[in-house]
Amino acid sequence: MVYSFNGKATDKDTLEVEINNRGLNYGDGVFETMKYANGRINFWEDHYFRLMANMRILRMEIPMSFSPEFLEQQLKKIVETNELNHKAARLKLLVWRKAGGYYTPESNDIDYLITVSELPSAVYELNEKGWETDLFKDYYKPKSLLSGIKTTSAALYTVAGIFKKENGLDECILMNDNKSVAEGISHNIFMVKDKEVISPPLESGCLKGVMRKKVIELLPKMGYTVSEKEFSPFEIQKADELFFTNTINGVRWVSRYRKKEFKSDCSRLLIEKINIKVALG
Repeated sequence: MVYSFNGKATDKDTLEVEINNRGLNYGDGVFETMKYANGRINFWEDHYFRLMANMRILRMEIPMSFSPEFLEQQLKKIVETNELNHKAARLKLLVWRKAGGYYTPESNDIDYLITVSELPSAVYELNEKGWETDLFKDYYKPKSLLSGIKTTSAALYTVAGIFKKENGLDECILMNDNKSVAEGISHNIFMVKDKEVISPPLESGCLKGVMRKKVIELLPKMGYTVSEKEFSPFEIQKADELFFTNTINGVRWVSRYRKKEFKSDCSRLLIEKINIKVALG
């Protein structure tokens, strides 16, 4: 794989970083994961503005060159260099503060890295076999502005991922410090009751997901009422449907949460609408 570091493409197997790299030592970085398909990056503007907002929150110095056009060109260039421009691909744009300092950085200037890998399909495909999920209760996600940022500090997600693997699950449900449902490990979460679709609000500590935003925009056009409000794990047992969303997978419906089984009616219709939206650009 050819990757791009600070705009320079290289085909080395490893990336050389300083011993005092802040991403390595302090998790002082943010990132965006995007899907490339049919010659463009899905929902590029949403990803770009979220990245800029997250960098500002962490008080990183945004380079003057970081226009939407420049970064999109850099992302597409690495796709083409890896001969994936006629295929579907997963793009990751990782930004971290330059090396120096301890907890307090010496500089707010940044380095950035772009990586890419092939995906099996340009369209979003719903999982035919429903996912199984359960609660991760060892640790809780705090409710704060920082909780909604995609940072390289991922201890909670890592430990939850190990729990998922050990228990043969497809995804885990994380709770916030109010013990309300917040999100999955790498997905936002939605619960369906009759014609109401409920998702935890951003204030719950959940990630400000790009696909979450698109789903919330689409659901009213499908005849559903959308409510952004906190709910307890107990309420999941009363739901008709449960599904996860992210920008790579689109929608993943859940067939089982503990002893509760779910249908997939809303999820199936939703994945069709997402693919139409993507096709129309």
